[in-house]
Amino acid sequence: MSELDLPTPGVSSAPSYDATFIGRGFYWPMQVDHTGSIRMSSGAADLDRAIAVVLATAPGERLMRPDFGCRIWDLMFEPVTANLLGLMAFSVREALSRWEPRVSIEEVDPVPDPADSGLISIRITYRVKATNDKRNLVYPFYVIPHEEEG
Repeated sequence: MSELDLPTPGVSSAPSYDATFIGRGFYWPMQVDHTGSIRMSSGAADLDRAIAVVLATAPGERLMRPDFGCRIWDLMFEPVTANLLGLMAFSVREALSRWEPRVSIEEVDPVPDPADSGLISIRITYRVKATNDKRNLVYPFYVIPHEEEG
């Protein structure tokens, strides 16, 4: 490439995905790699793990940052209703918008599993701001199932 980063004539240069745009962070759950160093993750894997950390943390759980996390944990004992699903979508969108600035949340869709009354699959569609890459993630969330009132 020349000083202005113009492609050389006759040489095809397809754009390459550069994970440094997205960042790098600790692998979660924290582990040690084969060299004895803290295992790191980067690129899209780092984003997926960062999103999972936000969703898996209840506010108040972290001593030095008590407001970090997602309020879906406040909903774990509620019966599965349309109201609950709406609150879950709101809580997830609010938490990720606040705690994961590298992404734009496009859609949050909590879907109850018909085979497991305690499982709600939270389908998240987001766009990576640095690359404009659209990605999907499904986060499994378990609620305490309620007995049917008869």
